[in-house]
Amino acid sequence: MIEDNFRHQGLRRKLVTELKRKGIENEQVLESVGAIPRHAFMEKAFLEYAYIDKAFPIGADQTISQPYTVAFQTELLDIKKGMKVLEIGTGSGYQTSVLSKLGCKVYSIERHKVLHKKAQKLLQELGLKANLFFGDGFKGLPAFSPFDRILVTCGADHVPEELTRQLKPDGKMVVPIGSGNEQVMTLILKNEDNSLKISEHGIFKFVPMLKDKAR
Repeated sequence: MIEDNFRHQGLRRKLVTELKRKGIENEQVLESVGAIPRHAFMEKAFLEYAYIDKAFPIGADQTISQPYTVAFQTELLDIKKGMKVLEIGTGSGYQTSVLSKLGCKVYSIERHKVLHKKAQKLLQELGLKANLFFGDGFKGLPAFSPFDRILVTCGADHVPEELTRQLKPDGKMVVPIGSGNEQVMTLILKNEDNSLKISEHGIFKFVPMLKDKAR
């Protein structure tokens, strides 16, 4: 059983206040962040870091994303309850949990088996529903497409065409684009004629999207 005491809840309220101060406005996104016990996704020794607005290593050369980044990407997606959402890079499962709390039908893929299994166990313990897959996120999940929204939680050096094909017309994809240490947060809107409208939304830092086999 995951402990979520008054101290944890108080720290989350402070975090939500900080996210508001930094410009996050979507109340549903803020409520979701406020409801998910981020400390559950980190080792107990690092509780003091769980509600600081920073990324943190989780093993396999991956990180649990900064809460602001999670909230920013989620807000940019403009998610509505019941939408079918594909997440590339389950990682710790924290972003997956926020999406699930918003009432999405979440499909999430992770290439590191140790993280995939850990996220499966955690989401089950938290009572959150998501369809988790072990595999190559660069290929997406064509068997379950099309998706209303696609969220990429790692840096890509270009717009992944395979993923845009899995997006519904009028669908949106958020992906950090860049080959260096920093990426540009990119919003892609797929028009009815399958053309893409692309807009940029600031500089962020992500671990790179890996294109070799899952492991």
